Amino acid sequence: MSFLYPLGLLGLIGIPVLIFIYIIKSKYTEQTVASTYLWTLSERFLKRKRRSSPLTGIISLILQILAVTLISLLIAHPILTVPGAAKEFCFVLDGSGSMRMEVAGTESPTATEDGSALTRFDVAKDTIASRIADAVDGSIFTLVFAGDTTGVVYERMEDKEQALLLLDELEPAYNTVNLTDAMGLAQGYFAENAALSTTLVTDATYAATENVEVVNVAGAEENYAVSEVFHTLTGGILTVTGKVTSFVSDATLTVDLLLDGAEAPVATETVAVLAGEPTVFELSASTDAYASIAVRIRETDALAEDNEFIIYNVKSENSYNTLIISDRPFFLESALTSQLDATIDVVAPAEYEGQNGYGLYVFDTIDASTMQSLPTDGTVWLVNVAGSVEGAGYTVQGAIELEKPDVLTHATSSASATQKLAEGMMGNDIYITRYIKCGFYRNFTTLLSYRGNPVVFAGTSEHGNREVVMAFDPHDSNLPLLFDFTVMIRNLVGFSFPDMVDKTTFEVGDSADINVIANCDSIRVESPSGEVSYLDTNGASDAIRLDEAGVYTVNMTVAGSAREFYLFSAMPGEERAPVMTQDYIGFTGTASDEGFDGQFDPLMILFAALAVVFFADWMVYCYEKYQLR
Repeated sequence: MSFLYPLGLLGLIGIPVLIFIYIIKSKYTEQTVASTYLWTLSERFLKRKRRSSPLTGIISLILQILAVTLISLLIAHPILTVPGAAKEFCFVLDGSGSMRMEVAGTESPTATEDGSALTRFDVAKDTIASRIADAVDGSIFTLVFAGDTTGVVYERMEDKEQALLLLDELEPAYNTVNLTDAMGLAQGYFAENAALSTTLVTDATYAATENVEVVNVAGAEENYAVSEVFHTLTGGILTVTGKVTSFVSDATLTVDLLLDGAEAPVATETVAVLAGEPTVFELSASTDAYASIAVRIRETDALAEDNEFIIYNVKSENSYNTLIISDRPFFLESALTSQLDATIDVVAPAEYEGQNGYGLYVFDTIDASTMQSLPTDGTVWLVNVAGSVEGAGYTVQGAIELEKPDVLTHATSSASATQKLAEGMMGNDIYITRYIKCGFYRNFTTLLSYRGNPVVFAGTSEHGNREVVMAFDPHDSNLPLLFDFTVMIRNLVGFSFPDMVDKTTFEVGDSADINVIANCDSIRVESPSGEVSYLDTNGASDAIRLDEAGVYTVNMTVAGSAREFYLFSAMPGEERAPVMTQDYIGFTGTASDEGFDGQFDPLMILFAALAVVFFADWMVYCYEKYQLR
């Protein structure tokens, strides 16, 4: 036995002090003297008292000495060594999306009036917590968590309270996780200590295990899901189709169609569903436009996150009005008119005086000195501008005259930005006789080049506005006569007037590209759980990874005004099935049962013994008082 705080034994000095006090205390006999005849007469009716035994005082002294001894031991905190009783434990916790299912017959400690139940993940954490609490003091614990990322939460930790605290802070992911990496980490600990006790807590079923205990927290919880939702809007009729599934048992499900965030459905269908078989539904409603479409299963189940599917309609909020500054606007004006349903104004370079209020400014074959600065309220196209423009993101190194017409090279990059600019182009031969050699100091995407020199490229200016550069004169080429001219103008218009997002419906784990429109000051993204992040507005776009199921809110501040739109992230299909069966999981190697010395904390026993001592002392005191009455 050892002592955690040996100085506590100094309290034993109190024992000789008690004995000294007992020795020197006065010995006296209490006598009653009658002062009147009445008192003398009354003595005959009183019972004769028995003399107090000297043993009573000795017992009291012994009890007091025992109390001082126990208090000193309590302060010194003795620890008993338990040979071979402690172990090394490794827990692998499954944090996949299916662990969010509620377990029937349980109730969360924070349950509200809706009667929310414990989830599988809650039960899994409780299982690990109870094993840590019941382990012999001196045992060590390792926790490997497979969630959004897989890693070791803590390694060979002996402090139970800290281990339980870190365990309690974990939250499950929404997507599918790969337990192979988590088990690989645990395999490393098993290789170092073959006596490692490893427990995998999951909702998957394994046909065979080796050197691993699998605790399955799954039950027969009902789960319904809606998936594969598509829609068409034709002639004022919105038609929505999709599939509903009941994974455990046959069910009759009510599917509602809701528009624009309303709670009252505009269409409803009752679907008879066989267990495990996706069943098609079709809903229709009369409408000319919509902001959002929601398909919702009315019945409740163990996993609410997959009972609803939402599609948002994102429309560009940019100004499409265009100003062309050119002496020869015919080709560009004609091409833009075919692509834009907006006002297109044309002014000669001499008449340009910094006009504003347009979504697109096209500077065609003008002297760079005409522009004192780039417009800041819209996209800028610079066509055959021979001089460097401040803030444009590139420099002009001079005009190159070709000896004979030569062909431009189409970009072959697989980058998504390049693919969008080149989408639909046939790769026609574009002949030029002259081009302007440019150098970049910002990031641009090149669409056409000549011998490695960019000729048509797109990016952003130093103001953060979108910018398109054609470093040649289209009038002196065959481009306006080609099919690719119309397609290229269409793609450049799409780049210049982007929707904030290309689509609004995703699956957990996807990345959503957010387009940065002109004069965008900030982009704030709030996840379904309320976590806030900000995107980079210096480029043409930025991306956010969708790690949660539900609705993301994106707030974009443009020229001081706020615009808001939404993204829906659906639960992955792999996580909707309530029971997953795997073939095998385990560790290679031979396990052993060797433990190491643990500790036993007698603190509670000392508390109980101390309580008994003081109770006995109190009984003796009461007995003395009764005898001296």
